[in-house]
Amino acid sequence: MGRALVKSPKAESAAACQTLEQLPNIGPSLAADLRLIGIQQPRDLIGRDAFVLYQALCAKTGKRQDPCVLDTFMAVTDFMRGGAAAPWWAYTPQRKLLYGPMEPVR
Repeated sequence: MGRALVKSPKAESAAACQTLEQLPNIGPSLAADLRLIGIQQPRDLIGRDAFVLYQALCAKTGKRQDPCVLDTFMAVTDFMRGGAAAPWWAYTPQRKLLYGPMEPVR
């Protein structure tokens, strides 16, 4: 029988968020991506620009990341600014308005 994957409990507020995995929308993979670009803990996201983080990840990995990654970065930077926890896809309309259409990576 396989092991069950236990999800990290999500923080209710920015102040309560101690690990990247406690951020809404962030699992192990995106937490690793954030660490790759120098974000070690949630407070490192305070004052950061989601698009700059997205560009840094694209540059570090040498490939354009899916636009949903930018949506997720928008969600977590907003959360760390005191915004309510929201699913990453709630930021898709705002991303499209700000940055235009971005084709998904295939």
